[in-house]
Amino acid sequence: MQILIKQIPPEGIMLQDSLDYQDLDLDTETIKFIYPLDIKAFVVKIKNAVSVDVEVKSKFHTYCSRCLKDLEIDLHKQLKFNYMLEKNQEFLNIDEDIREALILDYPVKPLCKPQCLGLCLRCGKDLNEGPCNCKKEN
Repeated sequence: MQILIKQIPPEGIMLQDSLDYQDLDLDTETIKFIYPLDIKAFVVKIKNAVSVDVEVKSKFHTYCSRCLKDLEIDLHKQLKFNYMLEKNQEFLNIDEDIREALILDYPVKPLCKPQCLGLCLRCGKDLNEGPCNCKKEN
């Protein structure tokens, strides 16, 4: 999202944009975005600084780290960025800051539910569907 600094009125401005997750290189081996990023940003300029409040919405696909079930996770993040402007700076591009904030917030071990039992280590049965027939060791 590129912001034209001279178009920011004293009371601030609300901007909307849709960014392609592929342009931001957000997909990983385990996280695949389904929709583009819907971005709303409220931008305020105060002297030689710009404050940007950003709301990002999208949805991505991953899998449960315990039972390997497919998951679709709604992404809804509130971000805040502050920038010091250089003399004669005309544009401000916040794409890279949005990208970094989203990647840092990726789930490390996504779960289908907090009490997911996972898979049996011996036979691989999904223990959320009931116990397996493996002999229990003492």
